[in-house]
Amino acid sequence: MLAMSEVNCIKTLRNEKGLSITEIAKTMQVNWRTAKKYGDGDQLPQEKTHFKKGMMYDEEWGEIVIDWLEEDLKLKKKSRRKNKKIFEDLVKKGFKGSYRTVCNFIQEWKVAQEDEADKGHERLEHPEGEAQVDFGIMEAVQDGEILDVHALIMSFPSSNTAFAVPMPSENLECFLGGLQLLFKQAGGVPLSIRIDNLTPAVKKVRKGDSEAELTEAFRHFQQYYGFKVQVCNPRKGNEKGHVEGKVGYVRYNFFSLPPVIKDLEDLTSQLEHQLINDRQRIHYKKEVLIDKLWQQEQKQLIKLPEEPYPVFKQFLIKFNKYNEFKLDGHLIHVPRARNYVQLSCVTYWDSFKVITNDGEILLSDARPYMRKRRFIPWKEILKDWLKKPRVVGHSRYTNYLPTRIKEYLTVPSLALRKQRINELLTLLLTHDMNDIDQNFYDYIGREVEEVEHPYGVNWTEYDALSPKGTEALNHE
Repeated sequence: MLAMSEVNCIKTLRNEKGLSITEIAKTMQVNWRTAKKYGDGDQLPQEKTHFKKGMMYDEEWGEIVIDWLEEDLKLKKKSRRKNKKIFEDLVKKGFKGSYRTVCNFIQEWKVAQEDEADKGHERLEHPEGEAQVDFGIMEAVQDGEILDVHALIMSFPSSNTAFAVPMPSENLECFLGGLQLLFKQAGGVPLSIRIDNLTPAVKKVRKGDSEAELTEAFRHFQQYYGFKVQVCNPRKGNEKGHVEGKVGYVRYNFFSLPPVIKDLEDLTSQLEHQLINDRQRIHYKKEVLIDKLWQQEQKQLIKLPEEPYPVFKQFLIKFNKYNEFKLDGHLIHVPRARNYVQLSCVTYWDSFKVITNDGEILLSDARPYMRKRRFIPWKEILKDWLKKPRVVGHSRYTNYLPTRIKEYLTVPSLALRKQRINELLTLLLTHDMNDIDQNFYDYIGREVEEVEHPYGVNWTEYDALSPKGTEALNHE
């Protein structure tokens, strides 16, 4: 490309001196076409159009990321995938680009959508052995249904170490039982714990010059383990900013896609191992491995007592005329309950029992909220898939489908995929997803046999090989 001074010189030779294009080309020692272009052409300024190029635009990766972002917009902000999770999921699909490439693409998309940027958390400095505790609500998938998890998280700001245990509720038994599990994972008891005004722990909040008043049950628990308690001021969440940041960190890194679990014990084990591995990174400020900082801080903890504190709540029961009493919002039937003068209920975080005054156990069972689930909104999800059937291959919900139905929908042909989604939508008007899976061959099994499976799987033969047949597969 010629410099502006050379362009001006060509214009002068052509317009003022009257030289031919051939003479100008020889004089300026340029190509004839170049001399013609600048000598006779009008060099008017033009708007420049920048076409976006690169693997995010030229290949399928950008479409996949946009599908995920649009899918997450329908969820609460705390349930959406973070950039790191999106990048990791792309890598699993064969993405060869960098994390920065993905971040830049997401940032451009968010600017176009006029999304607001996230606000950061304030960093607080604390001495070794001081912890902060708070609950955070997450989601997991158990038996094909959504389970609300109340994750109790304990963080140590000094070393940036965190521990987490899933609980079914935030009542007294779950709070104290969860703390015991956290102490066990940490290998000791913190010197002091900063908490919010949690109902199981705080009977009266701090007001003016008066200090917060703890509940009797929590005060006894505190005295047994020997830690001090610091209660935050009302509406001052920044006073426990570190654990709030950890709640978000655990949610975005381990729950952005609800994990598939067998039960809460399984999820407890998953979280424990993930957070142990998470310590194998450099502290954001001290530039030392977090695990090394934690090993140093762990020496400051109070030794665990030989026996754990007995965490339970006991109360007298009032029965209706049907021998029923209410627990966790559910009616519990106790046979022949009205034959006794008085009965008591003893509740633990995960179970309960009904006893007589002599200690005889009349009924023992899991607490009602241990069975509390929410159906995955398959109708709405399938309606979205019907509009964009290619999404099925990488949707956040695909892995939550029963095995047969997942294979049934993930056929290469988008036209066939759309037809099958329509078929499932029709079935969902009168059946739920588990029912469709359990009666797969009665509802849609004939079509499966007629159409060759994309991976050559014959489900009828597959089930026959299973020691428990179809029932075993349905419980996978």
